[in-house]
Amino acid sequence: MTAATSAAPLELQGNEHTTIAVFPAADFATVEAHRPRLQAHLRDHGAILLRGLPADLDLFHKVTETIGGALLSYTERSTPRSAVAGNIYTSTEYPPAEPIPMHNENSYSASWPARLFFLCDTAAETGGATPIADSRAMYRLLPEDLRERFAGGVTYTRAFREGLGLTWQEAFQTEDRAAVEEYCASHGQTHQWTEEGLRTRHVRPSFVDEPHTGDTVWFNQANLFHVASLGEEVSEALLELYPEEDLPRNAYFADGSPIPVSDIEKIREVYDEVSYAFPWQAGDVMVINNMLMAHGREPFTGRRRILVAMTG
Repeated sequence: MTAATSAAPLELQGNEHTTIAVFPAADFATVEAHRPRLQAHLRDHGAILLRGLPADLDLFHKVTETIGGALLSYTERSTPRSAVAGNIYTSTEYPPAEPIPMHNENSYSASWPARLFFLCDTAAETGGATPIADSRAMYRLLPEDLRERFAGGVTYTRAFREGLGLTWQEAFQTEDRAAVEEYCASHGQTHQWTEEGLRTRHVRPSFVDEPHTGDTVWFNQANLFHVASLGEEVSEALLELYPEEDLPRNAYFADGSPIPVSDIEKIREVYDEVSYAFPWQAGDVMVINNMLMAHGREPFTGRRRILVAMTG
């Protein structure tokens, strides 16, 4: 390690609730030399931004494996995205004008990635940031009565059919019904085959203790799955077309009772208070601890290409 790399600073940016450590990384050797330091910061604090690297897919792959280990495949999908190379994917392919609510990746599932890696291949003309929010601050700042209502967990429901959301083949990455049934059984989900496709239902925690820090973190996707996340006009239109059990996805309290829209709005309000966003630069690599940091996407104009990999 050279004197220059040993002195490379970790500059903290953010707000009083959420911070990210910006690390100048001109080349892969710098990242490799500081791997223990970067990994420790992720374990303790949750987010780093490697700035100064070229936007190169092979380099991104090397960085992800150096910091996080082997890349994971994207299973039990809830959003559309495309494979780019191996287990590197495009970020969620939602229309540019729509924001993506804050969430911890796959927190609706019985298994989730420990680390997320984002590569900015092309920054948007305007907007398009990937905001992050400290999950510990989320838990602390949500009202106590709301946390009590969510104490039993969140029930997630999904209905898969052609032409509305993902099909079950896309979500589970298989054409084999038996494989889907085995997956559901091993991941605590009930399932029902229908004429249109498939319905699933399962309960997951709302908040958990993060194992390294011991801190309690808000760790769920109730705000993203809940039909209210689509906006009043779209949610009302869907409920006119389909019975509630046939909505592409929805969220309830653990006992199956409805989550009031006011609770979803409060969660969104606290995410707005906690979250921090920075403008992407081509070549930026953001790494987050998925349990300590939620993430989302701001609307954007122009071409935007953010690639994603998951490890752990």
